Amino acid sequence: MTLEQVNALAQAEFATELGAIFEHSPWVAERAWPRRPFATVEALHAAMSEAMDAATPEEQLALLRAHPELGSRAPMSALSTAEQSELIDGELELDGMRRYREKFGFPFIFAVKGSSPTDILFALQIRINGTREEEFQQALREVRRIAWFRLQDKFKES
Repeated sequence: MTLEQVNALAQAEFATELGAIFEHSPWVAERAWPRRPFATVEALHAAMSEAMDAATPEEQLALLRAHPELGSRAPMSALSTAEQSELIDGELELDGMRRYREKFGFPFIFAVKGSSPTDILFALQIRINGTREEEFQQALREVRRIAWFRLQDKFKES
């Protein structure tokens, strides 16, 4: 689907088409829809990011909690499965991931594209020492990066 075709969609169709860009949170696309038409993928990403930023803290927390645990065998979206496909079983410190979730109340979120398991573990070791507010904001930044990568992949043919 092209950006032009996405711009022509009704709100419900738009949310269905782009709902997975922000993990299991089609409300982000729904709220970005009124800003159409989007001239570029960057403009679409900005509108979706702004919709996420304008959400209540509770909605943002639900979005963070919708993300799968890195390296987990739990069910996850097709996009998350593809993004994590290069992570080798056992290379991620699952105990560290559990401790992170217990400390902050949401999973460790890291945009894995282009990163090695070592990069991810290094980030986990640093970030687990942060405050909840620092990590909440960092997790939202990572969600924006993940969304950017997903949009680039979706529209690379356009």
